Amino acid sequence: MPVTESNDQNHQLPATVSANGESRPRTWPLWLACLILLAGLIAIGLWSWQQWQAQQQIRQSLDHVTQMNNQLGQRLDQSSSSRADRLESLETTLREQQQTLSEQQRQIDHTASELLDAGNRTRTDWLLAEAEYLMRIANQRLMIEKDIRGALAALKSADDVLRETDDIGVYPVREQLAQEILALRSVTDVDRTGLYLQLEAARETVSQLSGQAMTEAPDFTGDEQDSGTADTGEESSALSRAWERTKSSLDNVVSIRRLDEPVKPLLSPDQSAWARLNLQLMLEQAALAVLRGHENLYQQALDKALASLDTWYDDSNSRIAALNNTLTELKDRDINPELPDISRSLTLLKGRIAGRHANNEAPMNGDSDDAGDSQDKSGSEGDAS
Repeated sequence: MPVTESNDQNHQLPATVSANGESRPRTWPLWLACLILLAGLIAIGLWSWQQWQAQQQIRQSLDHVTQMNNQLGQRLDQSSSSRADRLESLETTLREQQQTLSEQQRQIDHTASELLDAGNRTRTDWLLAEAEYLMRIANQRLMIEKDIRGALAALKSADDVLRETDDIGVYPVREQLAQEILALRSVTDVDRTGLYLQLEAARETVSQLSGQAMTEAPDFTGDEQDSGTADTGEESSALSRAWERTKSSLDNVVSIRRLDEPVKPLLSPDQSAWARLNLQLMLEQAALAVLRGHENLYQQALDKALASLDTWYDDSNSRIAALNNTLTELKDRDINPELPDISRSLTLLKGRIAGRHANNEAPMNGDSDDAGDSQDKSGSEGDAS
């Protein structure tokens, strides 16, 4: 019986379940979600990287476009400025051409009027015009160029031209011309070209001077040494010869100079160059004064040049002596003589020409009427015959 109860109890106990048969939780959906999330993140990262690169490219494109716009703006500004400059130059050229055309038109009108007047002129008018031109040349030569010979030749030619005319009214002009020619002949002619060439030659001589021509301090030791050596030849004793030798050796060691006269010190290279350039400058100034006819400036320049020669150069030098003589002779020349007034004859001739033109214009209007009357008279006489 007890056995049976135990069996019954064994039959009532639940059945045992094996450990392998227990249920496990499902994790694959979680892994799948993680993979999907990771793939999404990678896709988002790639998309963001692509967008960033696209933005960088867009920025580079914008910068390039901005640079291109700036360059185009600069080119436009340059082209506009160049066009403005071209327009200004074209306007300037146009104005110049207009002025040239207006001047040419005035010249043409003046030439046409002269040609019309020339048709009414006689041989006497042409000769008077030629004489007036020669007198103008004479006045210009005398007043501007100080050329006495040229002015005299022009006045003589004008007198010869007036002699060929048949106009009695030029007598006062020829009388005044004779006085002016005599006044020009009484004036001493100045050879400005010759004076200028002489001054240029003097300047070249100064540029070739060396330092030997400059002033030097005198040396007084030579005579004493010569007298000492002469005395030694006259002594015959040994003692005197020894004494003379000692004396000569002392003379070689000690130099004695007698400063009875002031001694000029030796010039340094800078001082000698300065003296040479200063003398050349004075000579050039004198040459320019000759060409311009400035008497005071000419005299001052030559005085300074002579003073510089006396101060800085040795008179015993042959070149210095010749240069000093030349400048002294040139200093005595009169480069600006008093010139006479030769414009009176030109004024008289202009008055005579103006009078002839006025007299010719008045009869021209009356001649036409007289010519018409004469034609009418000749016609009536022909009919009567």
